[in-house]
Amino acid sequence: MNTTTPATPSQAIPPRPALTDINGLRLGGIFPTGREPSVRTLREWTRTRRIPHHRIGHFVYYDLAEVSAHIRTKLLVPARG
Repeated sequence: MNTTTPATPSQAIPPRPALTDINGLRLGGIFPTGREPSVRTLREWTRTRRIPHHRIGHFVYYDLAEVSAHIRTKLLVPARG
């Protein structure tokens, strides 16, 4: 006899964010076309913790929504002049 009950929505596991690598971040559409930062710049921002990232083993992944929100709110470049 099966005594398990089906999972209710409150018990369901929340969906995980889609993670991408550095090339997916660069070409993911969060930067203006033709003005994407270089891979070297993104690696520097990751190393200095200027953008959010997730390390899984020795791999580094980015959540596009998380990085986009962070850039709009915290990664501001002062105006010249």
